Amino acid sequence: MPGSQLKRLKASLRDKGVIGPQLSKKQKKRNAQDGKTNNRRFQKAAELESIREDFNPFDLKHNARGPKFQVTSNRPANTNATKGRPGEAKSLGEERRRQTLLVEMNRRHKVGGILDRRFGENDPDMTPEERMRERFVKEKTSHKNSAFDLEDDEPNEGLTHMGKSLSFDGPNIVDDFDEDDLSAGSDAAASDDDDDNRGSKRMRPFESEEDGDEAEGQPERKKTKQEVMKELITKSKFYKAERQAAKDADEDLREELDMELPGLHDLLFNNRKKTSEGVVVNAAESAAAAKERMERDYDMRLRLLAQDRRAQPTDRTKTDEEKAQEESERLKELEEKRLKRMRGEEASDSEDDDGIAGPEMEPEPTNGPILFTETEEDDFGLGRGIKTQPTATELGFDDEDDFFIEDNLIASGSDLEPVESEESSEEEESDAEDDDEFTKGLLNEEEAQNPVFSARLIDGAASADTKADSNGLPYTFPCPQTLEEFNETIRAIPIEHLPTMVQRIRALYHPKLDSENKPKLANFVITLIRYLAYSSNLPKLPPFSVLESLIRHIHSLAKSYPIETANEFRSQLESFGHSRPLSPNVGDLIILTAIGTIFPTSDHFHQVATPAGLLIARNLEKVPKRLTDYSQGTYLSTLALQYQQVSKRYVPEFMSFCLNTLCAFAPEKAKDVLEAFPIHEPTPGTRIADAHLLDVRKLTPGDCANDNISEKEATSTKVAILATTVQLLDAAADIYSNKPAFFETFEPVKNVLVHLGSKPCRTKFPVALNDRVEKLRSKLEKMLQIARMARRPLELHHHKPLPIKTAIPKFEDSFDPTKHYDPDRDRAELAKLKAEHKKERKGAMRELRKDASFMAREQLRIKKAKDAAYEKKYKRLVAEIQGEEGREANAYEREKQMRKRAGKR
Repeated sequence: MPGSQLKRLKASLRDKGVIGPQLSKKQKKRNAQDGKTNNRRFQKAAELESIREDFNPFDLKHNARGPKFQVTSNRPANTNATKGRPGEAKSLGEERRRQTLLVEMNRRHKVGGILDRRFGENDPDMTPEERMRERFVKEKTSHKNSAFDLEDDEPNEGLTHMGKSLSFDGPNIVDDFDEDDLSAGSDAAASDDDDDNRGSKRMRPFESEEDGDEAEGQPERKKTKQEVMKELITKSKFYKAERQAAKDADEDLREELDMELPGLHDLLFNNRKKTSEGVVVNAAESAAAAKERMERDYDMRLRLLAQDRRAQPTDRTKTDEEKAQEESERLKELEEKRLKRMRGEEASDSEDDDGIAGPEMEPEPTNGPILFTETEEDDFGLGRGIKTQPTATELGFDDEDDFFIEDNLIASGSDLEPVESEESSEEEESDAEDDDEFTKGLLNEEEAQNPVFSARLIDGAASADTKADSNGLPYTFPCPQTLEEFNETIRAIPIEHLPTMVQRIRALYHPKLDSENKPKLANFVITLIRYLAYSSNLPKLPPFSVLESLIRHIHSLAKSYPIETANEFRSQLESFGHSRPLSPNVGDLIILTAIGTIFPTSDHFHQVATPAGLLIARNLEKVPKRLTDYSQGTYLSTLALQYQQVSKRYVPEFMSFCLNTLCAFAPEKAKDVLEAFPIHEPTPGTRIADAHLLDVRKLTPGDCANDNISEKEATSTKVAILATTVQLLDAAADIYSNKPAFFETFEPVKNVLVHLGSKPCRTKFPVALNDRVEKLRSKLEKMLQIARMARRPLELHHHKPLPIKTAIPKFEDSFDPTKHYDPDRDRAELAKLKAEHKKERKGAMRELRKDASFMAREQLRIKKAKDAAYEKKYKRLVAEIQGEEGREANAYEREKQMRKRAGKR
């Protein structure tokens, strides 16, 4: 166990020779003669300081890692070197802050005090005599001589005026003082001219009266200051009089106009009774009555002006460049919102937050192949395959809602300005004109001339004017609210005129015509959706141009009624998913097509498009048993591909169905072609036996619903499905070409195409189908090769080895491994400045932290002192109050006892 601190201290003092046996007198005398006394004193002080350092090891800051190995320098190692004294530095910094920061902190928010600004007062290096001498010298040097300084020894020229002496020594200067001037100056009736003359005589040198008339040959006399000022005052009065005269003339003209204002007011407003010319104002009317009437008229006109309608400001006409810039910004904003919805991010618009169709939810354009088109036997079309009318892009419209169903229809959604109600008959006539402008966008020329469409309010029943147009179609229809009412309405109408009827109903029951039309049209769009599914399941399918027109009408109405439209489509999808999840009918397929046209399918999650996509994938993954299953699967594959045309999300059910379809219809069974995809064994009779003599046709709606067909028609349908599937894979390759897994996805497709292009299969296919298969196979080989090259691992460059450049080494005589030697001087200076800046910044931050800590400690100390003083004062006051209460209580007791004793006596 180590000894105590006292024992260690005694042992150290004994070892150093500080304590121990005393020197004898002879030794002390000898040391004094040799001069060793002072050296012994200094040595003893140094030994005591070393002992103090040994007993306080925390006051020294050593290197935490210890000494470095001497491998790069020949300098001797200094193992006892210390890096600083934290204790001393801390105490010194604390003391310095008490002298500076604490003084400033105590002086903060203090007002008042005397600041000594005398010269040299705060200079500690100057003695009082030096300060006094410097002050005297500064006072003398700063003092300027004055012409009126009486202590100035230098002679002066005397008093002067305007550069001339005022003494009487000059030859032309005489004293013009006269005693008569005193009496003349006191006379109040003296004229201004005399005063000016007397003043001018005193202010300038004496001039005789004869000097006023200058000789003709003499030069012009210079004007005096008094004459200049008098001329200036005269001109100023003249200009002031002119301005006053002009002001009086303006005031007279204003009064004349004010008197003519009542007549002008009658002409402008024409709402006062015309006074007869023979009426004469009574001349005896009092001034007070006239003033009262004028004030009353003024108040009335002021009220009329306040009630007058102000003109509405109009926007200036924008240039073509500004319109193009605004349109470009609008399109960029819409694209940014669409990309956010596609990524699943939150959008700013409320329609996007609700997840249902809004005015900005437009269907994405697709660039896929035309897979289904119209035929002469049966009208059929799916998605973008239908081109019965030119598209909006081809017609030059920026908004997808600006379409033409017929020559006389433009979809609603355009800005229709409300008609303001007015009171005069002229405004009523303008209302009728506004109605004509209102219906001009939805009606053709023949319908616009019919007075039925200019009515303000239209009841549910047909109006009295039931005159039909040239096609025998009535102009007015009731607004169907249910599917039964709609079927009853169209019973006597040809199916090809159905879009015209819907168009006229929308014009008749526009929401701006009547407040009750809005719920009617909301129910009407629900009825149209139900009729779309109902008519598609009829034995005779309506022309697809009519169905497409209805879909476009639903799309246009969905902008005004997004909630009702979305809920009805969700109801249709729910009925499809619960009642017939794996056996859709044609109506379900048309509903899915309409959803892809109306709602944005690229959104990460959408309340209508997402369930539709799930139903499509669910039906694609089932195992086909009949030929109609393959036709419906091809239809759904087309929709799945069109749904992902913009977002380009991978749909595995699509690829699985297409590959299984190719393998199922192949004349020969493929062996070891597909490894990653599951292969379903087709039912007997599914494979194509011999079809090299048939033509490749397009699919029709009957292929999705009719199973009772002949063997030849079945073979033709199989060839059409096979050709359509090849086209679908071609379009999918273009969509998924940038995917990282393109190679793994389409390598099986290439293998299946190689099998279809083999001799056993090629001899049984039509020539057109073989050409398509061969074309897609060569295309996939190139794309797969590019994908394989893109995924090749990185390699080094295969070039000739470059020799290492040799140069004469540069030797530094004063080389130091702790320094950095940079050949670029500018870079070295910059690095040095950066290092110094970093060091200074760290030091400043450290000092600021220490200052903040010091201020916090001082504030806490001051607060504790104030609290202690308050507590002390509080206790003193409480003690005084308690003592006083005690004295009063004792006095009361004594008085009580005295009275009690006095009563007993």
